[in-house]
Amino acid sequence: MPGAIILVLILFAFPIVVGLSTAALAGLLGHLLYKDAEVRHEGSELLDTNI
Repeated sequence: MPGAIILVLILFAFPIVVGLSTAALAGLLGHLLYKDAEVRHEGSELLDTNI
């Protein structure tokens, strides 16, 4: 019986863990791409219009 309870808890936790890990990966990728764009376009007058 304890094995069934553990299995049910894992099945409930798995989608949450996957969702949070993909959200963290998307946040990290967005941050890295934003910093890359700032470095590549340093000195551009269009950066002043960015908010």
